[in-house]
Amino acid sequence: MYSSGKAWRDAPEKRVMLFGMSGLGKTHVASMLRRSGEWFHYSVDYRIGTRYMGELIADDFKRHAMKVPLLRELLMTDSVRIESNITFDNLAPLSTYLGKPGDPARGGLAFHDYKRRQDQHRTAEIAAMLDSGHFITRAREIYGYRHFVCDTSGSICEVVDPENPDDPVLRALSSLMLPVWIRGTEAHTSELIRRFDQAPKPMYYQPAFLAAAWEDYGRENPGNVDPDAFIRWTYARALAHRRPRYAAMARRGVTVEADEVARVASPRDFVDLIAAAIDRQDRKED
Repeated sequence: MYSSGKAWRDAPEKRVMLFGMSGLGKTHVASMLRRSGEWFHYSVDYRIGTRYMGELIADDFKRHAMKVPLLRELLMTDSVRIESNITFDNLAPLSTYLGKPGDPARGGLAFHDYKRRQDQHRTAEIAAMLDSGHFITRAREIYGYRHFVCDTSGSICEVVDPENPDDPVLRALSSLMLPVWIRGTEAHTSELIRRFDQAPKPMYYQPAFLAAAWEDYGRENPGNVDPDAFIRWTYARALAHRRPRYAAMARRGVTVEADEVARVASPRDFVDLIAAAIDRQDRKED
């Protein structure tokens, strides 16, 4: 979309799609750009949780509430309303709905139920990504925003085929926005694993990867599966699985380092960072 760093700087409309592992700065940068008043921030996770999975999430809350006599009575008489309160900064309802596979006595989901919710997320994520074009137009025509930042889910590399030059989702997205991979180092990976060990949270996994992980974990740990232990065990595998997929996606755009992103403090810093990345990519291709 931008033939050089100068072309990017001079462009009247700057549009980027940030991707990479959660925890490396996507939402931090997107939120900073939004607060500047010059950029429209499109959060894919927020769109998934509100537009495409909001009803599923609310219905799951209601199923739990129906087990409590007082809440059941209030729900049956339309005396209370139950809904999620997802925000850009709090996606807990979506994560809670996705859940963790394993022993129900320890808060886990039956594996077939877990796979069904994973498939729902996949469908929702693809639809939310393809909504980017609508929101680019909406942001410009209604609100007057000329610049657009798409804050993708960490699992974007799982729902597309990065090696396929004709992947319909990637083709559509890269025609609208400049893909920007925020790449971490081994040190970042270790820190992400440490954080995850302290507070494991649900994630979306590619079906083939998930099936292999479930089989391998069960072979090494026979018996009822501890949900938290399983996702901790799987997380480090997921990081290694995703890295080459992100790298393949980045061939359609540019790569910036997580340490560079951490130093971005203003929209001007961000514009400078992307300009440098475009020129770096151009030199590499030459």
